[in-house]
Amino acid sequence: MKKLSGTGKSAPNHTVKQGEMLPTTPDINRKETETEIDETADGRWILRLYVAGQTQNSLTAFENLKKICEDYLGGKYTIEVIDLIKDPQLAKDHQIIAVPTLIRKLPVPVKKIIGNLSNTEKVLVGLDLRKVR
Repeated sequence: MKKLSGTGKSAPNHTVKQGEMLPTTPDINRKETETEIDETADGRWILRLYVAGQTQNSLTAFENLKKICEDYLGGKYTIEVIDLIKDPQLAKDHQIIAVPTLIRKLPVPVKKIIGNLSNTEKVLVGLDLRKVR
């Protein structure tokens, strides 16, 4: 499974440039196992970003999510990018009604945020990284 994991260190250019492809997770259909849950005992966040192709909104959402993760999660995160164009059935299976959609799988409870994640304050509140003011 192709994932992007935070390292807690500055990584060389994580931006997706125009014409580049988002790194997608091809085999997301499989069920989560207890092993995966155990792997997050260190406080690692599992985030899934559902997109529909390589649209500007998808690229913007990915860039915004990557920045938020680096700034607020201290490198303890995994981002899985799922392209619903490649497997439209996943939209129904995972109850995705709009794209881009971010789902926080871990830590529980599961949270959903729809949009390109450009309003950092709302994303932080939605992910429970910041209290509502």
